[in-house]
Amino acid sequence: MRVGVLTGGGDCPGLNAVIRAVVRKGVGEYGYDFVGFRDGWKGPLEGVTTELGVPQVRGILPRGGTVLGSSRTNPFKVEGGVERIKANLADLGVDALVAIGGEDTLGVATKLGDLGVNVVGVPKTIDNDLNATDFTFGFDTAVNIAMEAIDRLHTTAESHHRVLVVEVMGRHAGWIALHAGMAGGANVVLIPEQPFDIEQVCAHVEARFEKQYAPIIVVSEGAVPRETEGEDGMTLVSGEKDAFGHVRLGGIGDRLAREIEDRTGKEARAVVLGHVQRGGTPTAFDRWLATRFGLHAIDAVHDGDFGTMMALRGTDIVRVPLIEGTGELKLVNPAQYAEAEVFFG
Repeated sequence: MRVGVLTGGGDCPGLNAVIRAVVRKGVGEYGYDFVGFRDGWKGPLEGVTTELGVPQVRGILPRGGTVLGSSRTNPFKVEGGVERIKANLADLGVDALVAIGGEDTLGVATKLGDLGVNVVGVPKTIDNDLNATDFTFGFDTAVNIAMEAIDRLHTTAESHHRVLVVEVMGRHAGWIALHAGMAGGANVVLIPEQPFDIEQVCAHVEARFEKQYAPIIVVSEGAVPRETEGEDGMTLVSGEKDAFGHVRLGGIGDRLAREIEDRTGKEARAVVLGHVQRGGTPTAFDRWLATRFGLHAIDAVHDGDFGTMMALRGTDIVRVPLIEGTGELKLVNPAQYAEAEVFFG
């Protein structure tokens, strides 16, 4: 059997660990041949491949990013895209695909599976917002990077008696902000699931200063003020959309810092962590999880169990239908947010 492997969407710590595990077990136990598709769905769409075997995966376990490259190509937005993918897979003798990605990449995999392509999915996103799995790899690394930044910012905030607003990733789900904010001792955490009241945020700021401490506010890039609740209220870098219809978010940290300074008279600065959160070497947990996902993904290929996605349930890796992971996002619920609210102010 010849198996294709691709990584799509935003890069993420742990992608190379999946690739390595898929290839090592696929070659060692099943005798499979592999082909790497370059740059996400662009690879099978345009027939762009790279050699992928045991020599190519040596030493990649601790590396961030993806040796296969990535993109946000959507073949369903390209005329004749599905037919081109099917034809290229046939020409290359590829019997099955392992698609490693988030909501968009696995959404394409789901549709292709329904159209007869043999595909197995591995969930990847630093946002941790894919349903059906307790955690996605990349999330733990992103949270640790954000937490370390918050730890370092506490001393600067205290030294200068200023408000520091830390903007982290999270378009529709606030998992990074919630986990990093709680772990880093933030005084306010703002997430997309809970539109915020700017007056209440300012009240928390004032209360913090009254205790002779400087506040740290952690905000997800997709968080919105209550008066502009909904997607239209998100702070955008530009109105342009990618191939999956996503606008580019950014700027809520600066917007919030200006409002706090204007309303309280306290000096406020914004720190945008941006792509730093998803770059660099993965944590031990993400290497462990990504490796296990890869091992189980190639087992699913061997079993002919296509149209499935690997998922972490407790400490077990299970297979679920792809649609369960992509059909609905996993969001922070009010009870989970209430745990963080205990420490506000």
